Amino acid sequence: MIIVYADDLVALCHSAEEAEQVRERLTEWLAPTGLRFNPAKTRVVAIEEGFDFLSFNVRRYTTKDGPKLLIKPSKEALIRIRRRLKAELRALRGQPAAAVVGHLNPIIRGQAAYFRTKVSKEAFAALDRWLWYRLQSWARRSHRNHNRRWVAGRYFGPHNPSRNDRWVFGDPKTGAYLHKYAWTPIVRHIPVAGRSSPDDPALAQYWADRRRRHSRQHPPLAPTTGRALRAQRGRCPLCGDDLLYDDQPPDSPSQWETWFRDARTATVYTTVTVPGADGHADDRHRLVHTDCHRHQPGAATAGTDMDL
Repeated sequence: MIIVYADDLVALCHSAEEAEQVRERLTEWLAPTGLRFNPAKTRVVAIEEGFDFLSFNVRRYTTKDGPKLLIKPSKEALIRIRRRLKAELRALRGQPAAAVVGHLNPIIRGQAAYFRTKVSKEAFAALDRWLWYRLQSWARRSHRNHNRRWVAGRYFGPHNPSRNDRWVFGDPKTGAYLHKYAWTPIVRHIPVAGRSSPDDPALAQYWADRRRRHSRQHPPLAPTTGRALRAQRGRCPLCGDDLLYDDQPPDSPSQWETWFRDARTATVYTTVTVPGADGHADDRHRLVHTDCHRHQPGAATAGTDMDL
């Protein structure tokens, strides 16, 4: 089996000899195009040793219940995440807590959304613990004349009303709070039917339906936004079009980050007039497109922020 993503590929074989044969055949196949394997990245390994692919580590472990294949975030990927967050917090020194929340939330949600389809629960918990200490350092740097207890009381508390967690970083003025990695539920990957290939033109509709169904069933959104979307069946009450979903869901942490930033600016929670069950118009709070909201009378004051 060959798994290809951009210029990276993994060949799954039954033996080391078969893997060497596959590498030789692929080398010959690539030669006419002027391409070749990168010696520093190309290697033959046993599944018990494991390998990294697309920021995941694939390895078979020996457990008391027998061999088990686990796919986890790779160590290098977790190091990159910590370096990114550390750099972002350094750049946000002197900024208010609301700016930290607004800047980091799409990054955290995007990374968690990418890794949520694999065995990432322990990695998420470890990232949350590490980030808690970094946020403590950021807050203490902003208030050098106050002790740890005062800083913790100012920035940490039960800011998320849907979580029984008093150690959530947030802004006491606006009520905005920072999302935690562990709040993103693990959603298992949906296996592909048979030998279906995305390169088969006859299966274009199958892949489009699969992407649409997967994104609709498991949007990694905040509970409030999820409830609003389900109540509205995913559609804007003003124009009738889909609010957030697309036939091409993100497939990398950076694309997920962009998706969350765009979704945050593309929608607004506001009061709209909708027909009631008895036929009379009724004012209700709904999630609508930002552009549709602008064209609604009183739009300048009706809209309110909603956590995604």
